[in-house]
Amino acid sequence: MKDKIIEKMYEISKKPYQKWFKKNDPWKTTREELIALPKQTLGFQLGHFLMRYNFEIQEKLEDHDVIHVLTNTGISVVDEIGMQYYLLGNGKRSLYLFMVITTGFLFYPRQSHYFLNQYDKGKKAHQFYHLDFQKMLSIPVNTIRESFNII
Repeated sequence: MKDKIIEKMYEISKKPYQKWFKKNDPWKTTREELIALPKQTLGFQLGHFLMRYNFEIQEKLEDHDVIHVLTNTGISVVDEIGMQYYLLGNGKRSLYLFMVITTGFLFYPRQSHYFLNQYDKGKKAHQFYHLDFQKMLSIPVNTIRESFNII
């Protein structure tokens, strides 16, 4: 039940967030173009992630899925909340992030150890959440992870 509430909140907030808060241009690429890149690249891994979960590229929200790939984060509700804790530790601040971590803490208090662990991982990584990932699609994922200490 809690997962359904969180998922519904996401669906309701996604369109206004894309429209009013995301100022970047949408990427002009497809999953198929990403999959055509060499296997070790961020682009291929992103395309593989999207196809594995039967996701489409979400306009203006492409970075979100890249962060899933870089941090090796799953797609469950708890994983999504954990990823926001990771980003908080990495220095990201946004209204959306604070809404997710607050809701996550209230709905999943038993997961607080996992959330705090994710926060610590984000603190240990060099700040990367703000990078222009579209320009990094041809770089090997491991190179990016090692360069930014993403664990």
